[in-house]
This record gives sequence, structure tokens and C-alpha cells, in this order.
Amino acid sequence: MVTIRIKNLRLRTYIGFNEEEMKKRQDVVVNVRFSYKADEAAETDDVKYAVNYRTITKEIIAFVEDGRFMLLERLAADVLDLVMSNPLIASAEVEVDKPHALRFSDSVSASVRADRSGSAHA
Repeated sequence: MVTIRIKNLRLRTYIGFNEEEMKKRQDVVVNVRFSYKADEAAETDDVKYAVNYRTITKEIIAFVEDGRFMLLERLAADVLDLVMSNPLIASAEVEVDKPHALRFSDSVSASVRADRSGSAHA
């Protein structure tokens, strides 16, 4: 197994449930970690056996920036579903931060994870 990390993907989306939040895009920071069996990719150095993290990143960007979300929990779960839709990925974890959500805090975040055994965890 190999673990790939997509770190600090800074995006803007509609997130929140009060009137002001629904009218104005806000910053979110997405971190993704996923694992897959990469023996053949590592042995052959052939991209056709690898999970293309660039493609996954582009899908996340389009999904988040085109979406509207009331809750961080929903956004994190939806991004996790998108990542896990790749059948080669055995497990994944997604954390979404909402900077400046609280006055005295750098951010508030929600994280979720899943594996092919069918268990999802908050």
C-alpha cells in the first residue's frame, strides 16, 4: 500500500447556513489522504497502474467550487465519497477547514474517513 496526500487545497465555496454565508463565497482548505495497492505502479513505474491524484484534485476543485453546502460535515463527506468512487482506493480520509469561522480560532474543521470494508468514521 502507498499513501498519497493532497495537502492544503485552498478553495472558495458557499458554506454555511446564515444569510450572509449563503450570499458570499468563503475560503475552505481541503486535505485528502488516500491509500491504494501500488505494487504494480512501483514495480513498473507505469502511470497506467497508478491512481492519478491530479485527476482527483481537479474533481475535488470543480465539486467544491461549484457547490453550496450548509455544513462542513456534508462537504467533507461528499468529498470523501468522490475520492472513494475510484475503485483502486482502499481507504481515504478527508479534512475540511473553514478558516475564520470562529473569532478566536484559526479555523474549524470536519474530518471523515472510510475504507473498502464499508466502515465510515467521523
